[in-house]
Amino acid sequence: MTPPIRTLVVDDDYRVAAVHAAYVARVEGFQVVGQAHTAAEALQAVADLRPDLVLMDVFLPDGDGLTVVRKLMDRERHPDVIVITAARDVATVRTAMQLGAVHYLVKPFGFAALNERLEAYRRLHLRIAGLPDEAEQADVDELFGILRAPTATGGKPEKGHSAATLALVRDAVRAADDAVSATEIAQRVGVSRATAQRYLNYLERYGLVQLHLRYGATGRPEHLYAPT
Repeated sequence: MTPPIRTLVVDDDYRVAAVHAAYVARVEGFQVVGQAHTAAEALQAVADLRPDLVLMDVFLPDGDGLTVVRKLMDRERHPDVIVITAARDVATVRTAMQLGAVHYLVKPFGFAALNERLEAYRRLHLRIAGLPDEAEQADVDELFGILRAPTATGGKPEKGHSAATLALVRDAVRAADDAVSATEIAQRVGVSRATAQRYLNYLERYGLVQLHLRYGATGRPEHLYAPT
């Protein structure tokens, strides 16, 4: 039996760390071995617990999470890292990529979003374990492909849905400052309102966007969508 992927959760907010740890515990093949809330705690926890994977926050009270990642990567044996942060600036994203983060997930997010990344990482973990000491180019291509961003549903979209349009609609919801309507998404993506509504319904069904109802004085409530 394959041993579970030992995971350390790092976040300055104790409540957020607990939520993320609970998410990880729900995913088959993963085991939460600890939580840390500062840069110093994170470094010590990695040394003591030797996790396979670290979910790393960027904004920590005593330092920068990416500085922690840099120090970890300098060690002979280091865990893989998924950066989990509210930071959206390109400089931070680029630094995380340069340091070798296997994924970058922007807060806030729901279980479905983290589950997608963890499932992809688990497939990568298992595939690497099954490879010989030297990999062929096809093996290398497969490994990089495993970590490539999945489609909105984690697989091939249902008939009548375009993966490209799904991604555009999902990204438009994520980029909005507040919950948005189908009409607003249609204008941003460049599709009809009916098409936007159909794709939003699809994303909501798979837990990739959240539906909120806004009640007015009369009539039916307005449907608004926000990231999970």
